[in-house]
Amino acid sequence: MDLIERGRAWVLDYAYVGFWQVHGFLFRVDPAQYLTPAAGAPEGKAPVLLIPGIYETWQFMRPIADHLHRAGHPVHVVQKLGYNRGTVEAMAQLAAGYLEEHDLTDVVIVAHSKGGLIGKFLMTMSSVAPRISRLVAVNTPFSGSIYAEFFLLPSIRAFSPHNTTLRRLRADIESNRRITSIYGRFDPHIPGGSFVEGARNVQLGTMGHFRPIADTRVLEEIDRAIGAGERDAA
Repeated sequence: MDLIERGRAWVLDYAYVGFWQVHGFLFRVDPAQYLTPAAGAPEGKAPVLLIPGIYETWQFMRPIADHLHRAGHPVHVVQKLGYNRGTVEAMAQLAAGYLEEHDLTDVVIVAHSKGGLIGKFLMTMSSVAPRISRLVAVNTPFSGSIYAEFFLLPSIRAFSPHNTTLRRLRADIESNRRITSIYGRFDPHIPGGSFVEGARNVQLGTMGHFRPIADTRVLEEIDRAIGAGERDAA
């Protein structure tokens, strides 16, 4: 992959994130509209909990929310996460509270970036782990990112491969069998990739960290991952 191709991927990635950050702020939608499956959609689909990445609100994941809602899934979000700047553990506690408050079961977590770490942390919590059927993570730094070492902000340094929480999550191999990790051939934020030992790993031809959220190839793989989990549970 040459430098021009990578540079183009960087530009398109940040153009995408800029658009959706502004769009999500100016044109907010009520997440309650996603709780009831779309008209004419199949019934009995698993509930989905969306968890965004750092400095992202759930609105950033609206392409995924719209797609899954049209497919018949009730889609849930945790508005208390805000821009998801807290620690993985603190954000997981908020998400756990939502699952318990709404008494959700057989939940599929669909997450982006840091959201995947929060999702896996939830799978290690004895209080809510039984409520979760599987995790589908897009471009998640399961092994951290070497770039995090160069930042002073604690919220970014937390993605260091040496971070205690990340090391704890990596050591939990048992949960990986219920994880699908989807990632592209070039992610400027996660140079080491998002491969997870023992998980279902799907590498696509996508490029970028943010833009793949709306890529049809990623949406199709999310559908496949959820479908595979439903078949396993049958």
